[in-house]
Amino acid sequence: MILTDRQILAEIESKTIVIEPYRRECLGTNSYDVHLAKYLAVYTDDIIDSRKDNPISHFEIPPEGFLLLPTKLYLGVTEEYTETLKHVPFLEGKSSIGRLGIDIHATAGKGDVGYCNTWTLEISVKQPVMVYAGMPIGQLIYFEVSGITEVPYNKKSSAKYSERTVKPVGSRMFMNYDSEKMRWK
Repeated sequence: MILTDRQILAEIESKTIVIEPYRRECLGTNSYDVHLAKYLAVYTDDIIDSRKDNPISHFEIPPEGFLLLPTKLYLGVTEEYTETLKHVPFLEGKSSIGRLGIDIHATAGKGDVGYCNTWTLEISVKQPVMVYAGMPIGQLIYFEVSGITEVPYNKKSSAKYSERTVKPVGSRMFMNYDSEKMRWK
């Protein structure tokens, strides 16, 4: 079941959902709008190796905007820091963003119970598109879970994306590869 606006407000009141900064006008009927922060990043190498920690280069979106190109993968980040301690958060692109040909996540739309951070966006475009810091970029939808979570994400020793950040974070897939055993975990 998806939480409604009233349920989201009740969870914010009880502190099981945290959104910083919170703006009431961003609360929809059953979602909360999130915004593109001022930082983007790109991988610096032409070839990305999933077994390696691939370097990324961060930069700020200038006030006049930044032109996204279809030949690049951009990592963005939400302005909003969120904590979801009792529900499963899903990040979806806004329909207005999709109609511009912007995809904000390739495969990582679902968070885990206990996810506490900003959201890194995997941004790709179908044709060149200008973007601006602070523009609405997506919406968070909250699902109820059935049962009690054994170990929430923020308590897992294996959590790869729990360090609080204001900049996009590159893939940490390399942490899933055991080079001694030469196999994936």
